[in-house]
Amino acid sequence: MSHEKNMKEAVDYADGSIVSRTVFDRKAGTVTFFAFDRGQGLSEHSAPFDAFVNVLDGSAVITIGGEPREVKAGEYVIMPANVPHALKAVEKFKMLLVMIKG
Repeated sequence: MSHEKNMKEAVDYADGSIVSRTVFDRKAGTVTFFAFDRGQGLSEHSAPFDAFVNVLDGSAVITIGGEPREVKAGEYVIMPANVPHALKAVEKFKMLLVMIKG
């Protein structure tokens, strides 16, 4: 059975909020879509697994290991395991997060 969808439409924006939708959750990893309203973000944290972020819409500043970098639609970032990272939406921002657990 096929489940094709437009990635930019997988999750909707909500005023003043962060919205997430996990579409794949297995032992090997997870795939989650996020939509951040302007100014919303995730405080610094780390994860025990590598993560791949595909920017779908808008822009954000992602700080990895104390180094901020602005990312925009069409770009991607790899966040290494156990390295602190944070995110703040410069404007409305959507991303696809792939967490690889194996």
